[in-house]
Amino acid sequence: MSYIELKNVSFEYPGGFLAVDDISMSIEKGENVAIVGQNGAGKTTTVKLLNALHYPTKGDVLIGDMNTRKFTTAQVSRRVGYVFQNPDDQIFHSTIIDEVAFGPKMMRLPDDRQKQLVNKALSMTGMKRYRHENPYNLPLSVRKFVTIASIIAMDCDVMVFDEPTAGQDYVGNKRLAKIIRTLSEQGKTLITISHDMVFVADHFPRIIVMSNKKIIADGTPQDVFWNLPILEEAMLKQPYVSRICHELGVGDRIIRMDEAVDAIAFACGIKEDMA
Repeated sequence: MSYIELKNVSFEYPGGFLAVDDISMSIEKGENVAIVGQNGAGKTTTVKLLNALHYPTKGDVLIGDMNTRKFTTAQVSRRVGYVFQNPDDQIFHSTIIDEVAFGPKMMRLPDDRQKQLVNKALSMTGMKRYRHENPYNLPLSVRKFVTIASIIAMDCDVMVFDEPTAGQDYVGNKRLAKIIRTLSEQGKTLITISHDMVFVADHFPRIIVMSNKKIIADGTPQDVFWNLPILEEAMLKQPYVSRICHELGVGDRIIRMDEAVDAIAFACGIKEDMA
């Protein structure tokens, strides 16, 4: 059995609004997965089901040997950390170091282990130099890294990032990419929601596409971003590199810039092969 299992899961908000409609998915331990789709597709509701911020109306959510229905949100959150889209929904301490240290303290870890985890999280996210700063003295894009550090410090098996690229510049996206790569190398299971198709194509080997509260595709970047009917149904666009190659009619399912350069050079006769 996979580490994360959603089995025929639906979720209905009070008042009868159906946000997720009979979805099933499996994610292995250590996988790095992106979930994409337009607003209202059901992405955020789905990931909130993973750490018991919501409980399924129908079906079951399994995290390892844990059925979320049988545990509190606090219990599940020790295994599945969730970084909110808006950091202001998550931050409630007056200094960054207190914010990042809160999770390990609540988990009653030994003092030495708490310090180790907090220092690691601050260093990994670039927040160490701001550790005594009030988070609200920093811009929103930087506050996002405070909440990411808070989840990293809890050392959860699974980490969920909801729209981490929103509001980030080039430097912020590079930092995010490095954090995701480092956590993945450490064996963490990572699930990221993003509207940035270039970031998704560059950094996630598996992409799940949602539309109209259902999962409509699940595959590699090449599988997803060159399935034009699926993109149309989900109202998504190919990464710009793929769009250019598609319009030029060069290459085969191009995703990355280096692939595009080789394909265009080959088509122009500049390179004899694409090796």
